[in-house]
Order: sequence, then C-alpha cells, then structure tokens
Amino acid sequence: MDSTKRGHTRMPRNLPGIFQRQLLPLSSASQLLRGRLPALWLLILLVTLLFASPLRAAVRFDMFVGYDGIVPMGSWFPIAFEVQNDGPPFTATVEIAAGQFSSTQNRTMLVELPTGTTKRFIIPTFNAGSYYPTWSARVLDERRKVRAETTSQRVRRLNEAVVPLAAAITRVVPTLPELKTKQDELRPVFGRLQPSVFPDNPLALEGLDTLYLSSERALDLKANQVGPLLAWLHGGGHLIVGLEQINHLSGSGEWLKQLLPVEAAGMTSVSSHDELQSWLTSRKRFDGSTHDSSKARKAGPQNPPPSSASPYSALVADNAFESAPLQVITGKLRDGRVLVGSTAAPLVVSVARGRGHLTALMFAPELEPFRSWKNAPHFWAKMIDLPPELLTTEAFNRNAGRPIDGVFGAMIDSKQIRKLPVGWLLLLLIGYLVVIGPLDQYWLKKLNKQMLTWLTFPAYVAFFSLLIYFIGYKLRAGETEWNELHVVDVIPHGESADLRGHTYGSIYSPVNAQYAFASEQPFATLRGEYVGNYGGGQESSRSTVEQRPAGFRAQASVPVWTSQLFVNDWWRQNATPVKLAVTATEITIDNDLEVPLTNVRVVIGDQVLELVNVPAQEKKTFARRSLPSSTLQMFVQNNGRNFSAAVNSRQEAFGDNQQGRINDLATASMAASFVSMNSTANNYENFTCPPGFELSHLTERGDAVLLAWLPNFSFTPPLNQFPSSRGAKNTLLRLACEVGK
Repeated sequence: MDSTKRGHTRMPRNLPGIFQRQLLPLSSASQLLRGRLPALWLLILLVTLLFASPLRAAVRFDMFVGYDGIVPMGSWFPIAFEVQNDGPPFTATVEIAAGQFSSTQNRTMLVELPTGTTKRFIIPTFNAGSYYPTWSARVLDERRKVRAETTSQRVRRLNEAVVPLAAAITRVVPTLPELKTKQDELRPVFGRLQPSVFPDNPLALEGLDTLYLSSERALDLKANQVGPLLAWLHGGGHLIVGLEQINHLSGSGEWLKQLLPVEAAGMTSVSSHDELQSWLTSRKRFDGSTHDSSKARKAGPQNPPPSSASPYSALVADNAFESAPLQVITGKLRDGRVLVGSTAAPLVVSVARGRGHLTALMFAPELEPFRSWKNAPHFWAKMIDLPPELLTTEAFNRNAGRPIDGVFGAMIDSKQIRKLPVGWLLLLLIGYLVVIGPLDQYWLKKLNKQMLTWLTFPAYVAFFSLLIYFIGYKLRAGETEWNELHVVDVIPHGESADLRGHTYGSIYSPVNAQYAFASEQPFATLRGEYVGNYGGGQESSRSTVEQRPAGFRAQASVPVWTSQLFVNDWWRQNATPVKLAVTATEITIDNDLEVPLTNVRVVIGDQVLELVNVPAQEKKTFARRSLPSSTLQMFVQNNGRNFSAAVNSRQEAFGDNQQGRINDLATASMAASFVSMNSTANNYENFTCPPGFELSHLTERGDAVLLAWLPNFSFTPPLNQFPSSRGAKNTLLRLACEVGK
C-alpha cells in the first residue's frame, strides 16, 4: 500500500539522522518527551545542586599576620583570623604552619561556626625565624576536609630586635624620619591596627614596644580588649594617648579617663606652643630622663660610639606651626610629670604605670596644625625611643645577641646525660683505625690468611658499632625526668596584681616518644627553645599546640636519650602574694605565701642588698644600712661569667660534663634578670631576652627590685601530663616598687 494513503509522509532516505528525528510525527515526539521528562527534571535538579552546594557551603577565610604585617624577631605576636560560614554549621579546626625559613611549632584552635556567622579570633604565635618568614593556615571540618586555606603569606616587614616596634590605632598613621642607614630592615614604621582585630590576649601584644591610641578610636575597643591592653602597659609597654575631645572620656571611654594622669576639665586654643620644639631639640627622652646613647635600649656595645651632638638638636623650628593655634585639653595634674608645657597648662604628661609607661598628649596629632608640622616625624621618633645612632650613622650594628633560653636550659637540663670527653673520642677513633689497619694486616699476614680480611673487616665494624652503642647507653640511658623553673613577675596595680610567668621546662626522654603538656591558666601558650647564633634563629622543638579559650594542650616528640627545653608563657590576675615597700632607710617585705622566701635580694640603683629569709605568712622590716651589699654589675658578672661557655658547651655533643651546667639556680637566674649588665665588647657573646624579662630599665628609672627564691614551689600546676620518675620545681619571684622618701 502507498504510504501516502496511510497519512504519513515518506522521508527521503538520504537525510541525516538528526533531521529524521526532527521530522517525527508530533504524536510520537510527545510520547517520547513524556517518557523522558522525569529523568530530565532529575538531571536538572542534580546539576543545580552540584553548582549551588559549594556556594551555600562557602567559607570565607582571612588571615592577618602580625601588627599590620609587621612581625618581631624572637617574640610573641598575633595572627588574627576572620571566618565567615554561609553553609551548614560545623566545628572547624584552624591550623597554622610556618614556612621553611621560620621553623616553629604548628598551632591549632577549635572554632564553632554556626550558619551565617562571622567569627574573629586571635592565636598568639612565636616567631623564631629570621629570614623571609611565612605562615600558612587552613580550615578543616570534622572529617579533616579542607574547607578554606591561605598559603605562604609573607609578612610586610620583619622587625629587627634592635629596632623598636610601634603601632597605632588612629585615623592617620604617624610617619618617621628618613634614616642614615641604607638597610631597609632597619627602617621602622608604624603599623596600623584595627579595633576589630585588636588582640584580646596580653601575650599576643608582647612583641609590641609602643602603641599610639587616639581617644576617638579608644571608644571602639571592647572590654575583652581593654584588659589585655592594660596588662601589656603594666607589664612594660609604652602607651601614647592622643586626646581630641572630652566626651571621648565618658561612656565606653571611662577606662581611659581613669588611666590618664590628668583630670580633663575643658578645651582651649593655645597660640604659643614652642615648648614642643624645645623638648624635641633637647636630650630628654619620652619618660623625662636624659637620653644616653650608650644605654639605649636594644643597642649593642659594637654600635658606633655616641656622638656628642644630638640628632634632634639641629632641627629648625617650623614658623607656620609655631604661629598656628593648637587645640588643647585642659585639666588638673593627678600624678606623673609634665614633659612639655607647664603644670597649669600641660601639653605632654608622662607617668609610670606598673613597669610600663603612659604618655598623654593633651592634643590630637591627627588634627592641624600638628599634622602638618615639619618636625612631627622626629617627634614620633623620640616618642618610640628610636636609637639616635639610626639617625646619625649608616654603620649601625643590628646584632642583638643570643637568646637567653640556653642559659636556663643549662640550669635545668637533666644531669643523667653525660658527654664523652673529646680525648676519649679521639682515643676510640685511633683505636678503630689501628685495628682495621696495621693490626688486621699484621695478624692476618702472620697467619698467611690475607683473604680473611673480607670477614674480619665487617666483624670489626660490627664490634665497634656495638661498643659505641654500649658507651652511649652507659652515658645517656636513664629515667624520664621533668624539671621546671618558674620566673614569675608580680606587677601590682589596684587591689590585685598581674602574675606574668615564664616557665622553663626540660624533659629527658629515655625512648623515642610523644609527650603531652597542658595548662589551664586564663592566658597561656607553649613554645620550644629559641636557639640562635649571630642574629639568626629557629625553634628547636617539633610539636603541635592546641590553643584553647583558657590555656592549651600540646603534644611534643622527643628523641631517645635527649633533653629538650620548652617555655610556657602565661598570665593571670591574682591577689598580691608578696608586698614590697622601700624608703631611704628601710625595706619592708610582707610575705602572704605559705612558703618562705629564701635567697632574698633587693636591687636599688647600682647596689644589690643581701637580706635574710622571710618566713611564710610573716612581715619583716630591714634597716638598709645594716645589710651587706655589692654592686649590681659585679654581682651579674661574677654569677654570669660562665653563661656563654655553658650555652656553647650545651650545644656540643662531646666535651666536658660540667661546663654546660649551671648548678646555682637561684643566683644564676637572678643574674640573668640583669643580663645586660654583663655585656662584653664581643656582641655575639651577649644575650637577648624576651620583652619585659630584663629588669635593668626598672633600676635605671629609680625603682627597687625584689628577687626571692621559692624552692619546691610553683604558682601553677605542672605542665607535664605524663609520669616522671625524676623532677624538680623552683620559682624565682620578682617584684618592683617605687622608692619612697
């Protein structure tokens, strides 16, 4: 039958297949479409979910390293994070790892990330690297899947230890003058800090020397940020406050009002303010003392001799600035001293706060005319205590010495480890060469069995290998040992005191093992020993530290027959355990502890006074004239002369067993507290300390310093979470106060 009679159109056979499918009858196409419609919708749904799921589960992850990208050498600094989760809630593990040139511990923190939230948090990190440090971070979920990461983030500037590190919380960041030196790493800059990511941990602020805070931006700081800021100030920081409006000192700025040395009363416009130029061109420092280049903080003895001319003395007055009116906050002086201006009309007021210093600028440096003052960069250079040599010479020695950690390692390292003397090592080597050489040839030739050397030589190697292992076992095998030495600073202010602790812990491991450490102090963290040589450095341990809201948990690997040093830095507020009062004639010590104070010494000026023990829960008064004394420099040099030899010997595998040890822990730790007094002409043999550890600046400004030894006592529970067959714990307590009349 003809196909046209059946109502169908005959399709030419030579058409392509696609056209044949397009020319299907409408009824057949509809049936085919209805048959495939569910599968088509399922495919569309799967594609939509595939592309939409990552968008809904996206995690935005930002990392901010240091103080506006500036990282100090050999000190703690903050790494701030901002994490936004737009997907389902999960518990994130944030991991930090250092690059190859900044070897240090890995650090982690657990963070709850609900849906649609943004979290900001700080992880204090220690920088041991000295060449191109980088840090990487990633966010892991509960299944250890990487949800976000940032890799190899380099810092904007690595701040040398001899250069002060300054930051600002303000609208306009201050500038500093051009330096003579051509070395870019020695050019200090102000880092800009944002209140939203300002550290809420006092340990993360320790790498900062100076902080400029405008009264306007102080209102943006939260209570959990103000506390660490005050702890940093009382612990030795320099806080500069610029006052713009009186209403900035009310409401959320009430804490700043109570901190200032001036009771603000009103505002006025000062037409004559040439006192600023007079102070700038004088030899006065930010605290009112006379600047002596030979005692400049962080400057080494190999720096060029100080010039008789100050780099500020030749600065020419800016007539435009001098003739412009300056808006000033007026008020009544409560304490401190007027640095610039008069008691009736102060422009700059300086006051000690704990071990630190507060400078109140009664004007706003961000506003005119100060903002356009030609000498403003030099004003800020003086405020941050920039070494004058950087402004006068190109040949500035930047070496700051070796870390002090090695000295404390020599105090508490296990005495179970004994070294093989070099003479015995040479004798063993000579014996080995004699046996495998002439002796082997002699007796095999005598037996006429020279071919047996293929058997005797491996036997000699095996024998001497076993002998060396046996010697090493006898010299180093022992029991697990954990020793702690606590250096605790008591910093009273108000009704309580800040306790700032440096806990040095040394573990000896008889096997290859992992060891657990923990602390539940409000603010605490852990690092390995900071080892350095000639300006370089690294961290010796390989461990992982989990930072927690209160304290930390850590796991560390320790090789067999080795002793490793760890440092636990912690801070907490406490009732004042020991009180000190010093007058021109008497010293009074009130011991509220349940243990006696032994090896008690008080340093006043350049004198070290020897006191008898103070029993527990007792108060004793001593007449200063009757106390035996010695000069501070002689005390430090006599008790610290072997520090360099001990550190050098401790890093050597062979040698004398006694040279790398310091046995008098009490006296040596006291001498280490003033180690700058033991500086030598060879700067590479000197030592550098963590910020706030060295106490010489307190005696230089006129404070008295109490040093007391507490045997078998510590303010904190032990760090080790593992059994130890041997161990010891001791504490050096340090307390400073003003000398009354």
